[in-house]
Amino acid sequence: MTQPQMTQPQGAPGGPGWMSVPQGAPNCPPGLEYLMQIDQMLVHQQVELLEAFTGFETSNKYEIKNSMGQKIYFAAEDTDCCTRNICGPGRPFDMQILDNSGKEVIHVYRPLRCSTCWFPCCLQKVEVCSPPGTVIGYVKQSWSICVPKFTVCNAQEEEVLKIEGPCFTCSICGDVEFQVLSADGGTQVGKISKQWTGLVKELFTDADNFGITFPMDLDVNIKAVLLSATFLIDFMFFEKKGNKENDSPGML
Repeated sequence: MTQPQMTQPQGAPGGPGWMSVPQGAPNCPPGLEYLMQIDQMLVHQQVELLEAFTGFETSNKYEIKNSMGQKIYFAAEDTDCCTRNICGPGRPFDMQILDNSGKEVIHVYRPLRCSTCWFPCCLQKVEVCSPPGTVIGYVKQSWSICVPKFTVCNAQEEEVLKIEGPCFTCSICGDVEFQVLSADGGTQVGKISKQWTGLVKELFTDADNFGITFPMDLDVNIKAVLLSATFLIDFMFFEKKGNKENDSPGML
């Protein structure tokens, strides 16, 4: 007698459409093998209907895909209801990033800090771990008045890359690009782009799409930190509060 087969939901880890696990990746943190073979990622935030219709803030969830549309990871914000709806886009969070087996392979922690240039001693910072409990890098907001600036650091907090955004981060019928620069700021080596998703989706939801590009031979740990920087950028500049935009020029 043939036994019935169980299938998983389309969006769940382990379901169809997932990138196969690359083999033969020595000295690579478990779960980051996927990042060795790619030079770009697509980050698609899932639309939350409750949030779209009521403005009630729900936890953010994202699908991370390669350039062929195959899912690499699934990311889910871990916060409580009060934190989300009281602190809004500035809320602290833990982000759990899962592989195709549902195992957490990257953990992102954002503490409660300021983002305005008026408080330079307490600017944004996220800690990135892989596997959870082992720090592989940080994203730190740099003091700036006119444009958003960040530094991407390794586990020893040494600067590896810079990120620099535009003065106006509002998305008006076009992409918003954050340049990924070399440590000295002289060469662009990639970018993080908030992609225009259409008038209706932009107006009524805060479900954003991002594209990330970087050198193929970049350290997989730093690729994971760049992915984490995308979540921080999303919360800081594109997350709505009560269905209202949070746009302001520069970092005032």
